[in-house]
Amino acid sequence: MKIWIAAALLALPPMLTDAALAQSPDLPVAIYTDPPADKAHPAAMEVVHIPSGGVEINGVVYIPAGAGPHPTVVLCHGLPGNEKSLDLAQAMRRAGWTVITFNYRGSWGSPGAYRFAQNLQDADAVLAFARDPANAAKLRIDPKRLVIIGHSMGGWVTALTAAKEAKKAEGLIGAAMISAANLGRFAQMPRDQLAAGMKANGQEALAGTSPEIMADELIANAAAFDFMKDAPSLAATNLLILSSDDGLAPGTDALAEAIRKGGGTKVKTLHVATDHSWSDARVRLQAEVLGWLGTLARTN
Repeated sequence: MKIWIAAALLALPPMLTDAALAQSPDLPVAIYTDPPADKAHPAAMEVVHIPSGGVEINGVVYIPAGAGPHPTVVLCHGLPGNEKSLDLAQAMRRAGWTVITFNYRGSWGSPGAYRFAQNLQDADAVLAFARDPANAAKLRIDPKRLVIIGHSMGGWVTALTAAKEAKKAEGLIGAAMISAANLGRFAQMPRDQLAAGMKANGQEALAGTSPEIMADELIANAAAFDFMKDAPSLAATNLLILSSDDGLAPGTDALAEAIRKGGGTKVKTLHVATDHSWSDARVRLQAEVLGWLGTLARTN
């Protein structure tokens, strides 16, 4: 989501050289090294069509080498999704994770009309798709080791979805929010200002909607869309919250604080001085996410 809220950017640290990055003991090898080839079970990409709301949304699954089953990430893009974090998807695959990327109804060619509430339904549908035994076998998915990760508006989808999954006997093993936007709090803005912000994000990739329709949906669902209400449900979730210099950090900081005050001990937070899309910190983003995923693989 392109953020129209002005925020002062902090001075960025000097860039590391390629040699320094390669020598860093904290840089996961999956960022800069391809895994060994497996002729019997090669790495692959699969186009998928996932049933949701009476249509089939489009997606691509990145499958790592090896027979599996592999732990799996559902990767949620933002609004409209110009940054889909496919570099992160590739890095996660090199680290041995299957990654399911998808486009919400009404976005990027998926059929239907775009609505925020449907984004949540679509995330549920993707998780159900991953848990289906036939899909899991074909795509080498371990349905007992599922993680959801989202950027911007996708971080909001992640928070609400993870809270819902936490109520299940066998839910997710983790969730990660990257520069997440709390859509419920945006509803406090005047309607014309909110619609202008929606328009600034770009509408070309969205079908059956308008800035005014989106603004009205946010205003009508302010309470339901506020991820702060879900802090109690997230208390037992392995949660990674990454924030940046985009004006949204106070919202995710408040969520982390509420979780901790409620007794949650599994939330990890990190702020990086970069923009909303992590434009000059993509390697740092991959390193942080892969490092965190590695802890889940060891503890679950």
